[in-house]
Amino acid sequence: MSGASGTPYAAAVLRALLAAGESVDLVVSRASRLTLLDETGISFRDAHWRDDLREWLCRGADGKPGTFAVDLEGDRVRHWSAGDLAAGPSSGSYPVKGMLIVPASTACVAGVALALSKDLLQRAASVTLKERRRLVVAVRETPLNGQTLRHLVTLDDAGATVLPASPAFYAGATHIQDLVDFVAGRVLDAAGVEHTLYRRWEGDVGGARSPRT
Repeated sequence: MSGASGTPYAAAVLRALLAAGESVDLVVSRASRLTLLDETGISFRDAHWRDDLREWLCRGADGKPGTFAVDLEGDRVRHWSAGDLAAGPSSGSYPVKGMLIVPASTACVAGVALALSKDLLQRAASVTLKERRRLVVAVRETPLNGQTLRHLVTLDDAGATVLPASPAFYAGATHIQDLVDFVAGRVLDAAGVEHTLYRRWEGDVGGARSPRT
């Protein structure tokens, strides 16, 4: 997670990864902790990260507590401090399938595009690119200036998937969670992770108005 607005997107992606049986290495940048506090009122603390993560993931996109049941027991989620440049994901020899940056701020985009590696988030992204693994960058900003657009083209050229956090409406959204889940689902599509977060287009015009199953 980087410091862009859009913490519900990150929560939806994390829940779906766990539901799909994936293990997660979690990096929460310093800026994203401020965003999480601002958008949810939850402080993400290194010493209590599991409790803070559980409280956050159990909330819906509307902020309602207890919306989701989340199992964080065991070692399926491993948290790494953003300042720990000796962490596992900082090395190409650390075994991972890929990396998702959700949400991605323009500052994060610039840092990865320029290979700055100023924190673990940027370093892990650089490692992902050099190892030719999947990197999905869910940029969340509007409008985009020329410099950011050039950085995004650089990331695309390097092999990353640039995925703007842009909800669609053909899936029949009736709640803010539906819009969030659509973006999260597209992130997981790009990562090759199965999910049932949104209704897929099947060629039926008006299908979004049909009862959802």
